[in-house]
Amino acid sequence: MGSHKIKRFIADTWKDYELLDSGEGAKLEKFGGVVLDRPEASAVWDRKKSFKEWDKAHSSFESTSKAAGYWKQNGKVPNTWNLEYKSEEHPSLRLKFNLETTRFKHIGIFPEQSCNWEYIAGKIKEGDKLLNLFAYTGGASLAAKSAGADVTHVDAIRQVIDWTRVNMELSGLTGIRWVVEDALKFLRREVKRGNKYSGVVLDPPTWGLGPKNEKWKLEHSLVEIVELVSQVVEPDGFIVMNTYSGLPPSTLETLWRRVLPNASTECGELCLQASDGHLLSTGSLIRVEL
Repeated sequence: MGSHKIKRFIADTWKDYELLDSGEGAKLEKFGGVVLDRPEASAVWDRKKSFKEWDKAHSSFESTSKAAGYWKQNGKVPNTWNLEYKSEEHPSLRLKFNLETTRFKHIGIFPEQSCNWEYIAGKIKEGDKLLNLFAYTGGASLAAKSAGADVTHVDAIRQVIDWTRVNMELSGLTGIRWVVEDALKFLRREVKRGNKYSGVVLDPPTWGLGPKNEKWKLEHSLVEIVELVSQVVEPDGFIVMNTYSGLPPSTLETLWRRVLPNASTECGELCLQASDGHLLSTGSLIRVEL
């Protein structure tokens, strides 16, 4: 059996992003010069900062349903703006992201993912192949590309891939392979073709719609996804999986160790750290090394 550890993965390498406060079902964040107030179900404690400080947010998101809502403007928020990420440990890891306030409360980046970008930049060698599934706006794709990888980026939504292309160009990168397709269908074909990757990154949503409005539910496909990924990763490769679906780290560990019993796993919570030091858990993460 490989070694395994439970830990916290803390995104603490940012210069242009800051978690200012959280509590009472919300988080107050600074993206470059823009301060946003967004819902955060796991922030069940009292807020530390005063109402006056929270009221300084340039925009706050008001939910109208579980997945959608609108932005209430309290100040001047540009239609789009850019955020930069620079790594001290990996000089080639210099990324730029184009942000905008969407009606789904997302703005084009999950800042907690920066600890995965650092990990990927440290693992990838020039010419390695990396597969990024459910890839959203592509932080992991950009991190791998900046380290010299041959990157395949898969997402079912064309607009999201167009957004990633903007991020790639802003970051001064080229040559990512775009695939607009359901990740599960793509994986099934890659297994049949015998294609292999040095690294696979996946961030499956709990639920969603495919390119032709087909419904997706994670629990219906999770075991098959894990089995297929284990077949497309190289014998000495790595896997990074995280989920915002509420699955605890130990569940992810058992899932992967059933399929890859001899691999080393490191799993735990993905966290943001606020200016006062408190941690906000944003999901579960596992890294598997073969």
